[in-house]
Amino acid sequence: MPRMARQKSSTKVYHVILRGNAKQDIFLDQQDFSKFMKEICRTKQSYLYELYAYCLMTNHVHLTIYDKMDELSKILQSLTISFSSYWNKKYERIGHVFQNRFSSRSVETAEYLINLCRYIHQNPNKAGIADMENYQWSSYREYVKESKIIDGKQVLQLFDSCEQEAIKQFISFHKVNLLQDNLHDFMEYEIYERLDDSQARKFLIEILGIDNIQELVSYDLKKRNEYLKKLKGIRGISNSQIARLTGLSKRMIEMGKK
Repeated sequence: MPRMARQKSSTKVYHVILRGNAKQDIFLDQQDFSKFMKEICRTKQSYLYELYAYCLMTNHVHLTIYDKMDELSKILQSLTISFSSYWNKKYERIGHVFQNRFSSRSVETAEYLINLCRYIHQNPNKAGIADMENYQWSSYREYVKESKIIDGKQVLQLFDSCEQEAIKQFISFHKVNLLQDNLHDFMEYEIYERLDDSQARKFLIEILGIDNIQELVSYDLKKRNEYLKKLKGIRGISNSQIARLTGLSKRMIEMGKK
């Protein structure tokens, strides 16, 4: 089966996931984590991309990248080939360190971006290995203490124009426990699979903040489109599925998201 072309992001922002081949661990000691961070620094200089968030876990990596030069594949190829060469030499191994093809998802809205950053930063909590405040290999501490590699101003400005106030709001926002929040489940579904109708209905209710999503049919055009714009860029739920669950036509949904 031929590979499908990657979805282009209108914002040039992507959530990238790199996984260990056959689910193997990528980082076996602190030196491995440090080496990967050095490779991120190198590729940032070479390809001029911006990094909004990252989290290095034992067997996978989350990156949120602003790919302003449209070179995402080259960036990740350079990053993974260089690290794999180091890893194979160090551990006297041959073969792939990462899965052959990286996973990427477009980030189309500011709301999704800040929720994505929180999801990425809370990965250590989810895995039960550390609180995000104490985890060395994520960008959370760069936001609240000192920025070293991330380009966090764009994200912080989504909270407040004053940097100090933005950091306070950023911290408060991250204290919401996604592990007990439907948004966490939604992020998981977005990354790994398409939602069935029951799951999709649940998340549409959460995202739109209404008890009955079929009420959208009775809303006036302006109000309905305001709600539909909240669904722009969300993966895992198709326009056809939204139409089926709300009673709206597919064309009305497409026009409302614009």
